[in-house]
Amino acid sequence: MATVTDQSLPTRPERMGRLPYTRKHTRVLLGSGTGWALDAMDVGLISFVGLAIATQWDLTRTEQSWLLSIGFVGMALGATFGGMLADRYGRRTVFATTLLVYGLATGASALVSGLAALLVLRFLVGIGLGAELPVASTLVSELSPTRIRGRMVVLLESFWAVGWLLAALIGYFVVPASDNGWRWAFALGLVPAIYAVVIRWGMPESPLFLERRGRETQAEEVVRSFEESAGVPHEQSRPLPEAPPRSAGALWSPAYRVRTVGIWVVWFCVNFSYYGAFIWLPTLLYAQGFDLVRSFGYTLVITLAQLPGYALAAVLVEVWGRRATLATFLLGSAVSAVFFGLSGEVWQIIAAGCAMSFFNLGAWGALYAVTPEIYPTSVRASGAGAAAGFGRIASIAAPLLVPVILGTWGNAALFTLFGAAFVVGALAAYLLLPEQAGDALETS
Repeated sequence: MATVTDQSLPTRPERMGRLPYTRKHTRVLLGSGTGWALDAMDVGLISFVGLAIATQWDLTRTEQSWLLSIGFVGMALGATFGGMLADRYGRRTVFATTLLVYGLATGASALVSGLAALLVLRFLVGIGLGAELPVASTLVSELSPTRIRGRMVVLLESFWAVGWLLAALIGYFVVPASDNGWRWAFALGLVPAIYAVVIRWGMPESPLFLERRGRETQAEEVVRSFEESAGVPHEQSRPLPEAPPRSAGALWSPAYRVRTVGIWVVWFCVNFSYYGAFIWLPTLLYAQGFDLVRSFGYTLVITLAQLPGYALAAVLVEVWGRRATLATFLLGSAVSAVFFGLSGEVWQIIAAGCAMSFFNLGAWGALYAVTPEIYPTSVRASGAGAAAGFGRIASIAAPLLVPVILGTWGNAALFTLFGAAFVVGALAAYLLLPEQAGDALETS
């Protein structure tokens, strides 16, 4: 007769991993994805709002650069410490708290009357946003069936395109409509604060996290709820094997050192090129002679190309694997960036911009899929958060460097630099990261 220590019995993560896709997985994806979309809307809004504020308040390029970058300072801190908190207090709790922080700070930004106050609030927005993204991807990864885990995380990341589209629509229709258009845009940031109350009670916690924290009854309840959704009979589980306590320092142990270097390099390169290009995109188009509405409109068209990029990446991460998909999309981003820098005609700008948007956001999807997979449960959120936090250093630097590089060497040199960063990221992804497609998550 089998006992709970019988090695023939599955663990709870194995029971979760072999389940079919169910409506409960859809609710997890939509719940996390809605928060993700609202995050993207906030990040996208600053690229549109920043230009409107700079014009209205007569900001210098340096002041505008800080307005665009200060949120990423908060994101770097939020990602690093948010992951640690999620490994200690739970993925769901930190996810909801961070939504609340950045939602309230964004809404308060609508009331400011000076640059200093706005910079403080943008910093707080960044803290909430930076903590939420790696935590949400970790939660979805741990709740997904093994065979489609990568696809689930890429689909989660695809909600970024939805949020950026919302930002582009607000930027196109709301921001230019009046002198207070940018204030109304910020006021919409209160939506995540309301949503946080709902998400806190509607999302399941990771059973992997719960069991590792000794909360086995709650872990079993979560697993059984997914089995009921799938119409699968409940099973007994054997306990997870004992694991030594780990701290964030385990990321640099011999077992994980190479992959930590690799994922940090990829995060840095992708952040540098993506935020350097897309945060400044409406301003760059405006500087080329397009008026405010046209520059926002072209940005909206370019943003639409993100959706098919995500869709293709969601398929390829399970067919080609994470590494090959990530490296391929980064190389496509590199070529597109160079062509964008050389574009002069409107059709060339839109075509190259759409290609850059397609490949770059597909790469983001693959990156979020691979990041949580390369670490064990005890430091999974910490590892994802640390990689994201390091990458945010590049997202801080890039918007500050853009006006300097533009003024010294011009548009072509700027986007060639972005292309070079994408190439470095592709090499790091392919050479330094393990392939985890089809493998169960490490539970220690």
